[in-house]
Amino acid sequence: MELDIYQVDAFTNKVFGGNPAAVCPLEEWIHPTIMQSIAAENNLAETAFFVRKGGVYEIRWFMPHDEIDLCGHATLASAHVIFNYLQPDLEIIHFSSQSGTLRAEKSENGNIVLDFPSRPPNKIEIPPEVFTAFNHKPVEAAASRDLILLFNDEEEIRTLQYDLSFLKELPYLGIVPTAKGVEVDFVSRVFDANASMPEDPVTGSAHASLIPYWYKKLNKKSLIAKQLSARGGDLICSIDHDRVYIAGKAILYLKGIISIPNFNQN
Repeated sequence: MELDIYQVDAFTNKVFGGNPAAVCPLEEWIHPTIMQSIAAENNLAETAFFVRKGGVYEIRWFMPHDEIDLCGHATLASAHVIFNYLQPDLEIIHFSSQSGTLRAEKSENGNIVLDFPSRPPNKIEIPPEVFTAFNHKPVEAAASRDLILLFNDEEEIRTLQYDLSFLKELPYLGIVPTAKGVEVDFVSRVFDANASMPEDPVTGSAHASLIPYWYKKLNKKSLIAKQLSARGGDLICSIDHDRVYIAGKAILYLKGIISIPNFNQN
């Protein structure tokens, strides 16, 4: 079996920035164990697979160790591949996913705008493990799929040091420290205590919670965000009722062929 593969840097306009994702267009679905093995072999934060069914693209996302219900940067990367290499005349992509219908739309300035469900986090007590895991202390916590941790300022996010071993038993996919920004509305970093790569460079899906969180704090429906990882990422965000909109650029790093000899779907 041979499959096309694209590697795209998402939420950036330059190679080696943003968050890299692998994208594998499929003619039909292959067994999930094969997709999981491909994702593990790629060893990127996410590998996206999609199948075109009429006017809709069914999409799934795999981390190296597990499938995930929603991924922003790999959806942006998939949209970049479709818009630039598969259906260049298309203006809007409709994705069908575990998280419902998603959209990706071209914008005039070269950005791709993602339309995702809003996931407002609810305020909770700060888990005590957090105080041991980080060198700075959060002042507030809220949770949905991810754990949002509010810190005093951008400098604390930038200089955050961590030992994620204390957070492995927490029931959240991502641990998301955040603070009000200096030159942007808010900044963040995203950690996964159980992943092979503990810090994610740019995490679109975490912003499904960060956007409604900061909308309530700042009373702003349009927000500029920056993820302060080593690679860095810029996100243009907005909210409208139960939907959030996350815009950014993407750039192709490589295109190749996956070859799996003696492949047997069964």
